[in-house]
Amino acid sequence: MNKFTDFSRPTLLRLLFLAAAIVLIFIFIPGQKQTSYSYEVNKLWNYDDLIAPFDIPINIDDDRRAAITDSLKANFQPVYYRDASIAEDVISHYDEQLRQRGLNTIERTRLIDALRRIYRTGIINSGDSLHMLRMVSPSDHTSKSYSVSEYYTPRGAYIRIDSIANAEHLKSGLASGLSLSLRPNILLDSVETERFRREDAQRALAPIGMLPQGEVIVSRSERITPQTFTNIATYQQMVRERGDNINNRHTYPKLGMMLIITLLILIMYAYTAIYRPQLYSEPRMMLFLLSVIVCFTIFAFVLTSAFTHGIYIVPFTIIPIVVLVFVDSRTAFFTYMVTILLVASLTHFMWDFILMQFVAGFVAVVSINELSKRSQLIRTALCVFLAYAVTYTAIDIMQSGGIDHLQPRMFGVLGVNAVLLSFAYILIFVIEKAFGFISRVTLVELSDINHPLLRELFEECPGTFQHSMAVSNIAAAAASRVGANVQLVRAGALYHDIGKMSNPAFFTENQHGVNPHDALTPIQSARIVIGHVTDGVRRAEKAKLPARLRDFILEHHGKGTARFFYTTYCNAHPDENVDPAPFTYPGPNPQSLETSILMMADAVEAASRSLTDHSPESISNLVDRIIDSQVDEGLHNDSPISFRDIRDIKKSFTDSLRTMYHSRISYPNAVRPTDSTPSRPD
Repeated sequence: MNKFTDFSRPTLLRLLFLAAAIVLIFIFIPGQKQTSYSYEVNKLWNYDDLIAPFDIPINIDDDRRAAITDSLKANFQPVYYRDASIAEDVISHYDEQLRQRGLNTIERTRLIDALRRIYRTGIINSGDSLHMLRMVSPSDHTSKSYSVSEYYTPRGAYIRIDSIANAEHLKSGLASGLSLSLRPNILLDSVETERFRREDAQRALAPIGMLPQGEVIVSRSERITPQTFTNIATYQQMVRERGDNINNRHTYPKLGMMLIITLLILIMYAYTAIYRPQLYSEPRMMLFLLSVIVCFTIFAFVLTSAFTHGIYIVPFTIIPIVVLVFVDSRTAFFTYMVTILLVASLTHFMWDFILMQFVAGFVAVVSINELSKRSQLIRTALCVFLAYAVTYTAIDIMQSGGIDHLQPRMFGVLGVNAVLLSFAYILIFVIEKAFGFISRVTLVELSDINHPLLRELFEECPGTFQHSMAVSNIAAAAASRVGANVQLVRAGALYHDIGKMSNPAFFTENQHGVNPHDALTPIQSARIVIGHVTDGVRRAEKAKLPARLRDFILEHHGKGTARFFYTTYCNAHPDENVDPAPFTYPGPNPQSLETSILMMADAVEAASRSLTDHSPESISNLVDRIIDSQVDEGLHNDSPISFRDIRDIKKSFTDSLRTMYHSRISYPNAVRPTDSTPSRPD
């Protein structure tokens, strides 16, 4: 089958995890940047340059708008119209009154003509307190302004008629009947007045220009003027009105975001494949790393939508801490930076955010080093807060030129971030249970000799306990030299022989003169000795030890042979074809570098106790012989151990055993004073 189509199960799982991570991040990532900003007139713009994504009209700022509105209100000329029917009604009614008073035709005509001239000029309501008005021509709908003083008021019209009557020596009181019937014929046109009012406002308050697409609305650290304030408000209003159509009306922004997400996740895969192949080959570990990235990215999206400074509340520095606990510092920091780059698109000031997170993440990795105590998290939280605060202050001073624009609220947000960092301990526990990992914190706790299982081992099998302690020390030293997990090797060595508690007297290190194997056949003895592996696994499961520690119990003898009893049986049956199965441990052989180290250390430490010559040459020969025999038997074929590792492990074992069995100075006996020795005078 073609190598490009022959996918193994781990490869398929990695591809599935890759696709799931990309899709989940893409689904939850916002379609566009947040459009809510905190800004005030005469303050500095504390965000990145705001670029117009479309043409934006330049509206008049609020101060000028208020002044123009007040001016329009003060100088507005309402629209009036002339009602001819009112003049005819009033004139007809007044003419009838004059007839009833008995005036002759000439006298009556003079008064009626005067009244008609007054109405041709126009009568306006004296209650209208205005100076100018406009009249609309019914033919061409054009308007013309007139002074109110050009028209009569009802009172003025009455006085005019009364003066004419007196001047013509007419009878007194001829105008008095008119006072009740005079009505204005110049009336307010409310519909046209409102139309002109709107048109005047639209003309006066119309946009004074246009910001074309791609133009800078406001630059970073620019002082906000009233006009800039209005431009930003116009931009936000248009964004809300347009909704998702701003960035989503074309597929290109979405496609670009998908490519960025895919690129960053693929870089994460490339890093593990090239520099951490052991992690890459283990689907469970890749799932863990991707889960951390996806969960924190989605969490950041949620908090950013809920709070103004939500992006800075997210305790991103938990990422390098938890990854460091289960993997290594380089992978931890790389995973952290991939997450930061994915989240950076949410911020208004991307590069400031990346710089602050870079500094804080580096400080977290350096300060935590190896998490073994809860108190380390408090120290790390304090260091992270200081890193955030110092970096934020430095950026703000650089951009604003002083400390006047520092936001106290920002320091509070960073403080909340540092407090949330303490939840890393809970997250570590959850990850251990979810992925079956074992953290350094747990290993440190399990390595405490006051652990109930180790206390029981000390009380029931003191010799085995001392052997386990010695194996733990020399195995940890070798693990450190070859770059293995030192704490895991140390803990695994302490528990690898807990199965011997079921039959402590059957193991040499616990015997005191009496050997119960003398009464048993080699096969029976081998069954009991080999049984300490399965007995140990049962005890480990009952004590709920992590699976990684149970691996040390199962693999520390691999599928090796109980050599002493097998050789004894072969010597007793020289003519028999001996089946090695009853003398073979159940295995499996070591599957990791750490369990290989333990197998070597266990055999070397046990054999070293039978040495009578503890010279460097004797110790070195013993180490070489035992480890070479294991390699020849193929016991380490399933382990990723290399020949260079084996060489370094041998050197480490030799150095450790030489230190354990170094010769000591023989102290001389004190010479007892003789009787001839003069005593000290009193």
